Amino acid sequence: MDRDFTKTRARPLEAAVEGLLFVAAAAAVAIVAGILFVVVSEAAKFFAEVSVVEFVTDTQWTPLFQDAHYGIAPLLSATLMSTLVALAVAVPLGLLAALYLSEFAHERAREIVKPVLELLAGVPTVVYGYFALLFVTPLLQRIIPGLPGFNLLSAGLVMGLMIVPYIASLSEDALRATPRSLRDGSTALGATRYETAFRVVLPAAISGVVGAVILGMSRAVGETMIVAVAGGLQPRIVTSPAESGATVTAFIAQVALGDLPYGSLQYQSIFAAGLALLFLTLIFNIVAFYLQRRFREAY
Repeated sequence: MDRDFTKTRARPLEAAVEGLLFVAAAAAVAIVAGILFVVVSEAAKFFAEVSVVEFVTDTQWTPLFQDAHYGIAPLLSATLMSTLVALAVAVPLGLLAALYLSEFAHERAREIVKPVLELLAGVPTVVYGYFALLFVTPLLQRIIPGLPGFNLLSAGLVMGLMIVPYIASLSEDALRATPRSLRDGSTALGATRYETAFRVVLPAAISGVVGAVILGMSRAVGETMIVAVAGGLQPRIVTSPAESGATVTAFIAQVALGDLPYGSLQYQSIFAAGLALLFLTLIFNIVAFYLQRRFREAY
């Protein structure tokens, strides 16, 4: 009798918890849908006056000039260049840190190193921006003569340091989730700890590692303050990280803080640029999903 009464009381509670979880999930979907609606609706007004062909093929981005051009290529080239520099720093550092924390560090060292590492993710990005401008750039100018004061190299290097915690933390979680039996089997066959870590554990956790890298890449693509402060605000086709250039997010920040009238074509151009950035991030996530599924099937 008591057991039946307990079950009767538990069912409404379970239904309430399920309803709360559904509301939370629906709210997340609704927020994403709302963002997409605003960006797409405003970008549609832009593309009603500027052709998609011009937007994709034109190599000049000068929406604030009298002779306006609306080619997204300069902004995308700077965005990709700074992202590649950031990943060149963050991927090796993040993976090595994850392997150390997962396979080699003692429990006490892990409890100290991981929180300190994750503190980097809590530093305001504007602080990173001025660190790149006032410390990293003068240091690089001693090594690379002629390096301009605003350049994507210093911005990308500091941005890479910023996303190291994302890649390291998520990669470590994926590495620690690898079954212990794989490590024991590798050790039983005579492999060293280093061979086990790099040839057994890392390949087995590669799907999670790829997801961590793609998340870090998406974070770098969407970064604003570091590239706005240290990378420059002049839109141009960038062929070297030693050049200055404006990224998509830097342009959006520049225009959003200006005095452009609401509803003007120049104002709507920020939504077109934001839509291009959304498509770029979507492509990265599709590639990540494909690689994760492929590696998961392989292992």
